[in-house]
Amino acid sequence: MKLSVCIHLLLHLLLCTCCIHCTDVLIQSNPAADGSIIKTEVDQTVSLSCMVEGLADGGELEWYRNKRLVSLTDENRMEESHLCVEPVTTEDNGAIFTCQLKANASLTASIHLEVSYPPDLNGSEEMHVEEESDAVLSCNVQAFPPVAVIWKKDDAVLDLSTSTYHTSNDGVTAKLSIYNIKRSSHQGQYSCEATSPTYGLKSKTFILIVGDKVMKFPLWPTIAGIVVVLLTMLLAVISRWQRVMKCFKRIHH
Repeated sequence: MKLSVCIHLLLHLLLCTCCIHCTDVLIQSNPAADGSIIKTEVDQTVSLSCMVEGLADGGELEWYRNKRLVSLTDENRMEESHLCVEPVTTEDNGAIFTCQLKANASLTASIHLEVSYPPDLNGSEEMHVEEESDAVLSCNVQAFPPVAVIWKKDDAVLDLSTSTYHTSNDGVTAKLSIYNIKRSSHQGQYSCEATSPTYGLKSKTFILIVGDKVMKFPLWPTIAGIVVVLLTMLLAVISRWQRVMKCFKRIHH
């Protein structure tokens, strides 16, 4: 039993000693990461530095963005490598940057970008529709963190219990569909309001103006009628011409 304990202690000491000289890939960043996450905002700059520890010649490094190789200059590969994300965009939200030793892909380190940005909501839009038609109001609500969206009509929260209204939200676009529009019920000011835990309230306004229903011109039936009339006239002309020719022949005989 004592021999077994001694063996385990010896193995533990050997592993610890080996770990002191082990090779590792490290990433440092500005702004500093919280664990493996860098929190930033749109239009900011993120600087990443990757280095190898425990390797005599340093080794060649590679960077990947979402598993796609990043092109580096030759002088930015050996022992220490740097990346700069400038400016940060909404497309960088959720991006994973990985640095690894080219000669040994198991030696790797990764960092994850978390980009905060508000929804692109502002201004006013005027919409003209006819009675008994349908309309769709759309708002760009893509944001991080995600936002809560409500619709209002004339500054009051819209009653969505009626069958003429339907809402949808896929996290990118919020839509309000209005069916079988009536001037008395639907004309007015609508607003799409998005509340962000980071950026507060953002909104866009729609002025819905309902006009009289316009009778649609029946194009194809009209064209068909014209064609029939023209063919009838053509046949009448041909028939008349044949009679004239017969009469002409009789006179000459």
